[in-house]
Amino acid sequence: MGRIIGIDLGTTNSVVAVMEGGEPRIITNEEGGRLTPSVVAFTDETELVGELARRQAVMQPRATIFSIKRFMGRRFQDVQDELGKTPYELVEGNGGDVAVRLPGKVLSPPELSARILQKLKRSAERYLGEEVKEAVITVPAYFNDAQRKATRDAGEIAGLTVRRIINEPTAAALAFGAQKKKNQVIAVYDFGGGTFDISILEVGDGVVEVLSTAGDTQLGGDDIDARVVERLVEQFRSDTGIDASGDPMVLQRLREAAEKAKIELSSMAQTEVNLPFLSADASGPKHLNMRLGRATLELMMHDLVERSLTACRDALTAAKKEPAQIDEVLLVGGSTRIPLVQSKVEAFFGRSPNRSVNPDEVVALGAAVQGAVLGGEIENVLLLDVTPLTLGLQTAGGLMTPVIGRNTTIPTRRSKIFSTVKDNQETVEFHVCQGERSFAADNRSLGRFELSIAPAPRAVPQLEVSFDIDANGILKVTAIDKASAKSAELTISGAGGLSEDEVRRAIDEAAGVAEAESQRRSHIEKRNRLEGLIFSLSRQLREGQEQLPAALFQRCEQALAEASGLEQGEEVSLAVLDAAIEQLSQCFSEAREVLDASRQQAAGPQAGEGSESAAEASREDEES
Repeated sequence: MGRIIGIDLGTTNSVVAVMEGGEPRIITNEEGGRLTPSVVAFTDETELVGELARRQAVMQPRATIFSIKRFMGRRFQDVQDELGKTPYELVEGNGGDVAVRLPGKVLSPPELSARILQKLKRSAERYLGEEVKEAVITVPAYFNDAQRKATRDAGEIAGLTVRRIINEPTAAALAFGAQKKKNQVIAVYDFGGGTFDISILEVGDGVVEVLSTAGDTQLGGDDIDARVVERLVEQFRSDTGIDASGDPMVLQRLREAAEKAKIELSSMAQTEVNLPFLSADASGPKHLNMRLGRATLELMMHDLVERSLTACRDALTAAKKEPAQIDEVLLVGGSTRIPLVQSKVEAFFGRSPNRSVNPDEVVALGAAVQGAVLGGEIENVLLLDVTPLTLGLQTAGGLMTPVIGRNTTIPTRRSKIFSTVKDNQETVEFHVCQGERSFAADNRSLGRFELSIAPAPRAVPQLEVSFDIDANGILKVTAIDKASAKSAELTISGAGGLSEDEVRRAIDEAAGVAEAESQRRSHIEKRNRLEGLIFSLSRQLREGQEQLPAALFQRCEQALAEASGLEQGEEVSLAVLDAAIEQLSQCFSEAREVLDASRQQAAGPQAGEGSESAAEASREDEES
């Protein structure tokens, strides 16, 4: 059995980890970094992921996708307030889901997230020296069913079998407390780039039990950055009279400056934002230079932190705990490095947060622990998670009738008996919803399905509806007419995610992209090899023209001329490149043998060491 990796698919950065020697370890990416920016960029030639993609954000803002996690599993109609706030274009995709329009194509959030997962998968395979097929992927605790399904779709598109979807705060607690013998009540305060979660858990003796969870999937560090950007735009308008809010390239520079200023103000009382040549008008180029203090930042973000504390109160109430009953407070997510966040959390819980874990890495480490549990590497660790939101059916009057309440331990199965509202109904439609509002229309619609029944007076049919939630928090609903034993079911698969056909298509496209990338990489490597051989053989011919036989010299020159033509060509097959490399290598070897023999003869019997040096130099030439 292969290794099961743990992945924290983050809004700003993503991390991959694996269990080694009984301890979870972070795997570095191909650039040597422990954090991989969750950014995907598209150029005319290829796709870029991670740091390389982030570097081109200013020059290609409309083709550089960041913070895509905030749109996972969401309907286009639900993101109207966010249209125009991203440099890339959000559009309505298949089935009403939100998607991103790029030159020549429209991609869904799961397809874009799959690019990030593929990079993490490659990093793990390079590190482990074996193919990786399975993963545990984390999601915000307050992700609904559609968002969880979309995350699973992303994993499948990336070529991974997703063994488990677990909540990010739960993963953090798993990394922190799975091996603790003493029972403790832990609060995991997870303020990430795009989402906020708070979970109350009980850990000890190998059991991690989630007591409650609450949060906000539209609250995170991105919102703080947006406040700073607004301030910078306002300052620039005041200084120059230019409104920079409509220029994608300018906005991207402002976003990067805002994030940098936010990070610097976590350790400094004041920072300077200096952006030369930000824009221009008839009078010439315009620059932005302003000072930003920590006190100003805290004023701008104060209400956002208060929103997180409201969720903390809800989670404590649901867990039937008081702040004084919390033994440890773990801070997770990069935004928890902000001093205001730390001070507010400390004041709320009445204790200093535990700083023994890295807030950027602990979630991936916990996912790796869960992967080791599923793979049999770790025993006697039990994870008991909960469903974050109430699940139910729409009933008469448009009401939402709960079947499974929020914070119910999963996996679970609950059933309720329903009936008809009209005489002699032959079909009944079941509308499955998720949320905490009293009316179905105000909650998230997960799907609809119909059941054919035997006609009968109203309120007579006995229709048993069962809700099954698996360990990943993904739902299946079954309805049975007790009189006729007819049944119908709905596996929530397309609500905000992708259909099976769409997932399969995306998998095939991803495989095609991977193959194209592999071929492009091979072309580049072989062209580099060809270029090195051309340089080495050319130098060899210049230095040894008099010593080489005329026939060999002419053959080498002919090979160089043919290879130089290939070097300039745009489209050359791998077979042609291989043939040219083979011909140049043969010429180089033959010429080297002649020149080595000539040097040895000229140096005499005392120059053995010098001859060896020359041969070594020739090998270095070939390798260059």
